[in-house]
Order: sequence, then structure tokens, then C-alpha cells
Amino acid sequence: MRRRDVLIGSAAALATGARAFAQTPVKIGMVTTLSGPGGYLGQDIRDGFKLVIDMNEGKLGGVPVQLIVEDDALKPGQGKQIADRLLKNDNVKLFTGIVFSNVAGAVVPDVVDSGAIYVSPNAGPSNLAGKECHKNYFVASWQNDNIHEAAGQAATNLGYKRAFILAPNYQAGKDSLAGFRRFFKGAIAGEIFTRLDQTDFAAEMAQIRAADPDVVFQFHPGGLGIAFLRQYQQAGLLGKIPMVVSEASIDNVILAALGGAALGIYVGSHWNTDFDNAANKTFVPAWQKAYGRPITTYSQQGYDAALLIASALKATGGKVDDTAAMRTALAKADFQSTRGAFKFGPNQHPIQDWYMLKVEKGDDGKPVLRTVEKILTNHSDAYAALCKL
Repeated sequence: MRRRDVLIGSAAALATGARAFAQTPVKIGMVTTLSGPGGYLGQDIRDGFKLVIDMNEGKLGGVPVQLIVEDDALKPGQGKQIADRLLKNDNVKLFTGIVFSNVAGAVVPDVVDSGAIYVSPNAGPSNLAGKECHKNYFVASWQNDNIHEAAGQAATNLGYKRAFILAPNYQAGKDSLAGFRRFFKGAIAGEIFTRLDQTDFAAEMAQIRAADPDVVFQFHPGGLGIAFLRQYQQAGLLGKIPMVVSEASIDNVILAALGGAALGIYVGSHWNTDFDNAANKTFVPAWQKAYGRPITTYSQQGYDAALLIASALKATGGKVDDTAAMRTALAKADFQSTRGAFKFGPNQHPIQDWYMLKVEKGDDGKPVLRTVEKILTNHSDAYAALCKL
């Protein structure tokens, strides 16, 4: 049985009778991963997005919305079928939600070619940033390589000379290693592509031990990251070989699962809970009040994607059928991001700052992510020049 949640943003208006029908809610199709090891990533994107709707009495940009949420179960074919059904049966013109790049590769081209608009809260595969970019495709998070470029820059700044690198064998995994290599100035002591469904990393631990690098960079999001880090600790490598990762490999859910095992890990990230700006100071406590569970970058990405869409709906009065007007409004990025400075580059991917974080012991003794320093300023991606819009 497929999972489908329909969240009517105008619930408050429904209680007032005829007022509920003053404006037909704009349908937003959210195709995301809600089950399996990566399920909490999609749940956080969904709930971050929904938080903006709830904080604005069922509206985005003053426009009532209907959020239709479906689980792709990390299956590209299933995601493609869901999107096709939403396009044809529900007449959805605005999409978001995808976590994993292999699902994005199956879904996004059909969505944008149909004339609908897709706003990514997470996945930003390299092919869709370059030659295969599209005027109806916007990425509110980052281009995949960027988060790993930040990790590569962090490893360089920390003075490491030999790195062992690992990632799952799919588009985002390939982008991750390419991104790290691009900004790491040392040598690569070893490279492994793991399986996207892998849970046993014993062979990889043995190869890391044999290579004896200065540092390990690994990209394993969600439950894969928890499994990898637990086995890294159990293999006795955590205290011996330092680790630098991207934000996708360390979040507050992973920290809660690992405890002190994660202390000392450095992270490249575009956002952290301790960022000192008005939007972030609103978002972090609102999340904690609404959900009472660890906040992650996926929470932030869902929230910021909703703010971006809200800015476009406000500018167009909710006229999503006017695709050209929606594109123009989205491209302006007229919203206050929780990460601080934000604008779109020529391929409709972010230009933004990047930071080095570190896992340290918090005041309560539990591990927390603390911002150390800014490491990249107004950073774009390596594929923008290939995009001809």
C-alpha cells in the first residue's frame, strides 16, 4: 500500500465555513523518502516544510496551500510513478521533497518537461546543474559537490596530507568524492564506492587500516552513516585516524545515536543551529516546540524550501499556472534564509557561504555541533558555466 498524506494548509479557514472557499489552495506535491534507513531524512524535510505552513495559519506567502506527501521509498521507479500520477490526476504544478539523487534523476526531468516547477530541498545532482539544467528546476539547498567541497577545504585547512575516501555508488556518492577531491590539496590514499543499501563495512575498515591515511572522508547519509561510524569506532579507528565529513554524514540524529563516539569529527556545512541570524533564531525554537526531536540540516532544508516557495507565491498571488511569473519570483530568492546570505547562480543553484563545524561536548555532556569558522564565501558550483538557460 502506498503512503500518501494530504495536509490541507487552509485547515483554519475550513472552520469558518464559506471563507475556506475564497481561494482554492495551491497544490504542492512532495515526493520524498519516508521509509527505510533514510526515512528520517524525508520526514525532517516534510516536517520542516510543514512547519512554515503551520506557523502561517495554513498558508505560504499568504496563499492557502495543500501539501500532498508521498513516500518514494528510495525507489526511482516509484518516485517517477508518484510524480506522474500527481501531474495527471491531481494537476499539480509545483513539486518538492526529493532526498536522494537517484530518485531525482528519475523524477525531475519528467516534472519540468511537463511544464511544472520543481524546487529541490536537498538533492542537487551534478548533471542537472550543468548541461541538463532546466528553467523550471530550482535547488534551494546546494549542488551535491558543494557540501563535500567544504569538507575537502576543511581537511586542507586542518593540514591533512593523505585522505582515504568512501561513498555509496550512486550519483550523489560520485559527486561527493569529486567534490572532496576538488578542494583537498593532499593525496588520496584509497577510494571505495560502497553499496547504497550496505550495512556491513568490515572490509572497508580493513582497507582503511591497511592504507593508514592521515584522515578519512566518508559520505553515508542517514542510517548508513550511523552504521559506518559505529563500525569505525568498533574497529578501533576513531581514536587513531581522524575523520572529516560533510553535513550529510553527521547530523543531530546521528549524534544522538553515537554519543561520545562522534567527538572530534570535523564537518563541512552550509548551516548550523548556532547561526546568529533572525530567521534561524525563529526556526530552531519553533522546530523544538513543534516536534521535540533532534533538528537536522534536512529540517532546515525543508523549512528554507518552504520560505522560498512562499516568496514566489506571494509575488504571484498563488498563480502557479503562470510558470514564467513563478520562475521569475523564485529566481529573486526574496526571503530571509536560516543560513544567512543566499542567492541563485545562473543555473538556479545557490551561491552561499560554507563553514567548518566540529563535534564537541555540550554543556550537558552530550555531543553537539559547534561552528568553528567560515571556510568558503559566496561559493558557487563547478557546473554553472555549463548551464545555458
